[in-house]
This record gives sequence, structure tokens and C-alpha cells, in this order.
Amino acid sequence: MSSRPILPVPPISTRAPRGRWRCSIWRRPRRPATPRWPRPFAARPTAARELIRAQAVLTDGLVTTALRIACEHLHPLANPTESERIAVLAVGGYGRAEMAPHSDVDLLFLTPWKITPWAESVIESMLYMLWDLKLKVGHASRTVKDCLRLGRDDITIRTALLEHRFLAGHEPLATELGDRLWQELFRNSGPEFIEAKLAERAARHKRQGGQRYVLEPNVKEGKGGLRDLQTLYWIGKYLHRVPSVEGLVEAGLLSLDEFRTFERAEDFLWAVRCHLHYITARATDQLTFDMQVDVAARMGYRDAGGRRAVEIFMQDYFRQATKVGELTRVFLTELEARHAKSEPALIGFFRRRKKLKPGYRLRQGRIDIADPAVFLADKLNLLRIFEEALRTGLLIHPNAMRLIAANLDLIDDEMQNDREANRIFLDLMLKHGNPERSLRRMNELDVLGAFIPEFERIVAMMQFNVYHHYTVDEHTIQCISTLAQIERNELVEELPIASRILSEGVNRRVLYVALLLHDIGKGRPEDHSILGAQMARKIAPRLGLNAEEAETVEWLVRYHLVMSDMAQKRDIGDPRTVRDFAKAVRSKRRLDLLTVLTVCDIRGVGPGTWNNWKAQLLRQLYRDTATALEGGLETLNRENRADEAKRALREALAEWDPKDLRAELARHYPPYWQALSTATHTVFASMLLDLPDNEIRIDLHPDPHRDATRACFALEDHPGIFSRLAGALALVGANVVDARTYTSKDGYATAVFWVQDAEGSPYEIARLPRLRNMIDKTLKGEVVAREALKDRDKIRKRDSQFRFPTHIAFDNDGSEIYTIIEVDTRDRPGLLYDLTRTLAANNIYIASAVIATYGAQVVDTFYVKDMFGLKLHTKSRQETLDRKLRQAIAEGAERARA
Repeated sequence: MSSRPILPVPPISTRAPRGRWRCSIWRRPRRPATPRWPRPFAARPTAARELIRAQAVLTDGLVTTALRIACEHLHPLANPTESERIAVLAVGGYGRAEMAPHSDVDLLFLTPWKITPWAESVIESMLYMLWDLKLKVGHASRTVKDCLRLGRDDITIRTALLEHRFLAGHEPLATELGDRLWQELFRNSGPEFIEAKLAERAARHKRQGGQRYVLEPNVKEGKGGLRDLQTLYWIGKYLHRVPSVEGLVEAGLLSLDEFRTFERAEDFLWAVRCHLHYITARATDQLTFDMQVDVAARMGYRDAGGRRAVEIFMQDYFRQATKVGELTRVFLTELEARHAKSEPALIGFFRRRKKLKPGYRLRQGRIDIADPAVFLADKLNLLRIFEEALRTGLLIHPNAMRLIAANLDLIDDEMQNDREANRIFLDLMLKHGNPERSLRRMNELDVLGAFIPEFERIVAMMQFNVYHHYTVDEHTIQCISTLAQIERNELVEELPIASRILSEGVNRRVLYVALLLHDIGKGRPEDHSILGAQMARKIAPRLGLNAEEAETVEWLVRYHLVMSDMAQKRDIGDPRTVRDFAKAVRSKRRLDLLTVLTVCDIRGVGPGTWNNWKAQLLRQLYRDTATALEGGLETLNRENRADEAKRALREALAEWDPKDLRAELARHYPPYWQALSTATHTVFASMLLDLPDNEIRIDLHPDPHRDATRACFALEDHPGIFSRLAGALALVGANVVDARTYTSKDGYATAVFWVQDAEGSPYEIARLPRLRNMIDKTLKGEVVAREALKDRDKIRKRDSQFRFPTHIAFDNDGSEIYTIIEVDTRDRPGLLYDLTRTLAANNIYIASAVIATYGAQVVDTFYVKDMFGLKLHTKSRQETLDRKLRQAIAEGAERARA
């Protein structure tokens, strides 16, 4: 269909033309109700209901006209027999008279008996006409008997038939189909249909990611999408033969308010889907990152309050998806109440349940409210019911949920500051072992945002980047869930240090409240850590924490990113890094709290974010910092660590000739010894032994402790070696996650890179020989990296809308002997090569690089010296280098977009 605005067209006449009417089967089609033609969609970008109805009306006109032409002009019959009759029906979404701009046209050609040659010709001619009009037609030719037989065996066909709508032709055939479907198929198979549709729904959700907060949701098939709403209507229609969604209210399956919520969600989702179709000029239902920006703009969203329009739009999307989930839960529970069998008395007798407190009753195995008036007389009951659900392990009945949602105004300032109310809330997190359940249900019912108003702003708030998999509120709940799992000893093997810290005892009130509030400042122009700390200063005392606890919560929120940044963006082998971090945390108690919070925060970002690499970095930083805090900062002395490393290497190379071993131990400077493991020292010792000046030695080996492949290079040192190595690795598609390079006293370069493949995993052993061969060719000059990278250094279209302003910082205090240059910008395959090439061209020696990737964003940190071995102290030198690095980034980004 054309993507131009829909304009009124003259109605298609249904009178027989003058002269002989050649097709005796023609009848006036039933059109979907359309109160008025819609104004252009561009002018009313949220008025999707009018659009989808109009699309169906226009399609009706095309289909009925095609049938008339086929019957009247192409295949006329003078005296048609009873078998030469045909009815054309719309089925599926088209049968419901709801069509997005590029939806399929699903048709059912109905004949009395076996299809005749005349009917075959009519159908074929119709299809060719519709195909020539560029319509995507799904069609089937069946008899009424065929429809009944296939509908019994196939739930998809049965669902399509449920929504059949007569368009044109011999209407008695359509009437017969409808009557027999209801009498012979639908009437006595309700439970079977419900079970099949719910199983289909579960399978569909699993295919789409299993939860509604996926980064790129499917508007039609995803959890909380259009198909979920349609499933509710299908079930209601199947059971009660309701003619429209409004009939669900008459059937008692939805309240009037719930029906209005249904309509609002459906309108919003249809608008999004229609815009997707227009933008892509095809049937597209996946709301990809690039589409999210375009749809937000078309629907009238604008940047505001420090947030991008796309983030505000996606927050609205996820809120609607959540409402769909609530409607589904209420709807299905009502069905269960009507169709569930009573529990056998013997099973009920032996099933042990905790007795409900007064004021509650058990209904369908869920907690319901005995007397709504009594319940509402004490507004603290709005919190107590969640505590009762956790205590008993029972779910809350939708009737109770309806009552809570309708009385949120009772959660006022008085209740927010009530000591008992805050005790109940803290107990929900601290006393029942499963705080995630209560927090998620409170959040879905808007109780959490009502009780902590500062939290309401982050509900369903999307973070527009590839790194964060969840909305801010869901991320917070995932973090608290991880903490509860650690406390239940479910993650001892994965998180040994965090598990030990909790088993030895920490202030749980501080930790849970800090996790609840750590991202509460997001979505504003200010730094969310600083703003969140200011909020925590007010919220923590209100929740019942004493002055010391509140101060610690404020500190944890303010510095909740520091440990992660130190571990991932700095060289933690440098004693200065650990000393600075130790000075920041000041005490072992705060170190323990911050470590647990950091682990939960990273794991709560999304599946796959936590890995061995991050675990290794955090464990090393924790151990070194704990040693410094308990034994004094002098324990981090560079020489001490070098002596320990040399002693370990002596033991590892006990078989070596003493002369060769002494030479190896004497040839390296202290930074080499303190930053690398004994295993890596051993590899380099073997590579450097009798190394000719013109030879490059390469060792590739999986490093499971870091979830990466370790690539070691030994060769004669010369300017720009780090850049050449980075270019070679970029050329083979390797993602560098960490790197170190050292020059020995006798003029050899020892460089080690940790790399991953495109999937973020270590390279398979079978791929290493080919990888080594390609790297070797590049280093020998057989392939020029800059030219070869031109075709590979591209930004994917789906990532093109992410904004990552470039920030470059110079730090002369973070290391004793190096200047630290931190480059924060958009990631792309050739970025590291461009940056290191620029540094080399400006006579900057790179000692090490630490690469921290956050989705499409990257922070590359370089430890550097100038050609005289000095730090970059002069402001003019820093400004010149800043300008040239930005130029390299801009030119590379331009190539990537080309």
C-alpha cells in the first residue's frame, strides 16, 4: 500500500450495472463501522484506530471490486448452478477490520462443495488483480465442511475463523459457516481453546525474550504487545460470542476502567506499529533502536528535562506494556474463577498452608480482602497485604489488586512519613527472603512510586543504549534480587567474595536501601550519582535509618560507580590506582558494602553483562585494597610486588639454565613484573629466549579466567608498535578488552592483548591458527591495516542513533610515572587503531591500554609518556593532543557512516 496519507474516495456502488447482471452471486458487502474518514495520519500521529479501520474499508473496496470484475467481465455465467457460488470472507486481523498500512490481506474463498473450474478461474483472476495492486494476499479455498475439519485440528486456523467477516458473494454460505462454527466447534471446546492460546502465548513470549523489558521489543508479538490484547479478546469472544472488545465488560471479564486501559494500550501500540510500517515501507513489527528514534519523532515526542525524546517515548511504551500484563493477569484470574474445578478435599487437607491473618480470605488459592471497607479504613493495609503475601507465599488476588490500584490516593504525605509504614516497607526487603516478588508487584500496581515519590520518575524509564537491558526500575529490582540470591547462598561459586562478605555480616538495612536508591537520580541533566545521593539523604531517614546508616547510604549512592570504574577503566596493577581507591573508601566496612553493591549493580544490567573478566578485575581490586586498608598503604610498594613476581617466575622456570634465568629476571622494569601474571611472564620468557632482531613471535592462548584469548607478542621495539599491533587485531575482527606493552632494558617489546570475537567470547581453539596467520601477515606489512579496515570499520544501522559525545581527559595524578589519557566515545571496529596511531604520530609512548565497553560506548584509557619518558604536564601539549584525537575520532566516524 502507498505510504501517502489516506484520502476519502467515492464509495463503490453495490447496485447491479445497467444491462444484464452476469454474476448472480453478488451481494452488498458488510463494511466495518467507520464513523468518519480519518484526517491524514501525519497530522494526527496517534489516531491509529481511524487509520486501521480506514485501511480495512479501502481494502474491502479493492477486494469486492476485484470479485465483481472477475464475475461480471472475466468469467460471466448465464445460468449458474448451485455449485457455482462463492463467498469471499476476510479472516484474521483483516476479518477484525484492523489493518496496519502493510498488513497481509487474509482471504477465505468459500464454496458449497468441491471447488469448480469456474470458481478456480474467479479466484485466480482476483488474486492476480490484487497482486498487481501490490497487496500481500494470504488466501485459502475451502468448503464449510473443510473449515470445520481443519479448525478442529489446527488452533491457528480456528482462531482465524473466529474472526471471519463476510465481504461479498453468496452470503448464505458465510451465514452457514458462522452458524456451524458456533454450534459444532466453538460451543463445547472453550477450555481446550483457552489452554491452547495460553500455551501459544507462553511460547511466543519465550521466542521474543521472555520479558517485556527487552531492548528492541516486538510491538505485535512481544510480551505486553498487541497479540496479548488480541488473545484476551479471542478468548472472550470464543466463550461469550462478544461482537467487540466492549463485550468483555458486559461478559464481566473486564471492568469499565480496565476496558479503558485496554483501549489506551491498544491505541498506543497500533500507532507505533503503523508508524513502523510507514517508515520502513513494509510490514515491520520490531522496534529496533534506529526505529525507536524515528517513531518517537513522528509521534510528537521532544527532548525534555535532560532526556531524549526516544527515552520518553520508550518509557511510555513500557508503561503500556506493563498495563497489558496487568490486564492479562486480571482477565485470566477471572476466567480461572469461572472455569476452575474445586480442589479435592483430601489434597487440600494435606497441603500445609500458613493461616491468613484476620481481614484476609483465601480465594482461588490467592489472598483476597474479606471486607474492602474495613481494609481501607486503615491505609497501612495497602502495605500490609504485600507483607502477608510474602509471609504466606501466596499470590494476591486480582480483586485485591483492583482495590489497591483504585485507592492509591490514600498513600499521602502522612503515610509516607509514618514510622510503622516505613517499618513494614523495610521488612518487605529484609525479613522474608524474597523481596523481588513484593517490590515487583508493588511497582506494577504503582504502590512503590506512590510510597517513594522519587521512585515514580524512574518507573519504566528506558536507558537508550545497548548496555542496559532493563528499564531503570526493573534494573533496581534485579539488583535487589541478586542481593537476596547471594544471601540465600545460591551464588557462592560465582560470587565467592560477595558471598563471604554477607556471611560474615554487614549492615543489611544500609545495603538494601542503597541498592533501592542507587539509580534514583537518573533521567535528569545532573550527574545521577550526585543527585541520587542528595535524594538518599532525605529518603533514608524517612525509611527509619539512623544518622550513621543514612550517611553510609548517601556515600554508597554517591560513589556506587567508583569501584566498577576503577576496575574496568584503570590499570589495577599500578599501585597508585589501588592506593587512590583505598583512600576513597577509607574503611574495610565501606569496601565490603561497596563491593557487594557493585557486583549486584553489574549483574543487574542484564544477561551476559557479568563475566569472568569483570569478576577477576573486581576480585583483584578488592583483595589489594583490603590488604592496603588492613596492612597499610606501604604494602603496595612497587618493589615488593616485583620481588614476589620474580620469585614466582624462578619457581616456574626451575628447569632453566641459571644464566638464562638471571638474564630474564634482569631485563625487565618494575611495571612489567607488577602488572602481569606468572603464567604470562613464563610465556614471554620463552618467547624472548634467543629472539632474533628481525623476528616476531606470537603466542595465542585462551584465558578462561578473563573470558578472553590472550595474545602475546615479542619483537624488537620501535616507535608505534602498539598501534601496529592494534591495527592487526582490528583487521582480523578481534575486540581488544585489555592491553599492556612493555619495553625491556635490552630493547625488546613485550605486548599482551586480551581479545574476544564478535560475540564477546574467547576464540575457539580451532580458529587460532588462522588468526595467528592473518596477524603475522599484517605485522610483516603484507596487508596495510588502514586500507584494509575501510570496508570493515562501519557502524551498524541499528546503532546509528546512539549519541555518545566524545570526552577526553588527562590525569597526571592517577599514576606515578604515566599520564593517563581517558577517551570516552562511540565504539567502532577501527577506533583503537585510530587513537593509537594518532598517539604514535605525536611521539607518545603507550605503556598500557585498558578498554571498557558499554554496549555501543567505549572508554579507552591509555597510560602514556612522551619521547623523553616524562608525563604530559604542559597544558598546550594536552590541548594539541586532545584536538588531534578528536579529529581522528571524527574522521573515523565519517568513514564509518560512508
